[in-house]
Amino acid sequence: MSFGLYATGFAIFIAGLMYGAHLLHVPGQWIAVGAIILLGFGILSGVKATRQKDPPA
Repeated sequence: MSFGLYATGFAIFIAGLMYGAHLLHVPGQWIAVGAIILLGFGILSGVKATRQKDPPA
């Protein structure tokens, strides 16, 4: 799985959560904080899931 595909899926997931929070009338500043935290988590998990293993020496 490529990192780009993983990041695109996670961005769609974050956008859906942001839209849901907006519909629940969550203040915009908290939506932004949650999105930033999820973006960081997505990058970390995406790198972990898509990185290549080092060949044995």
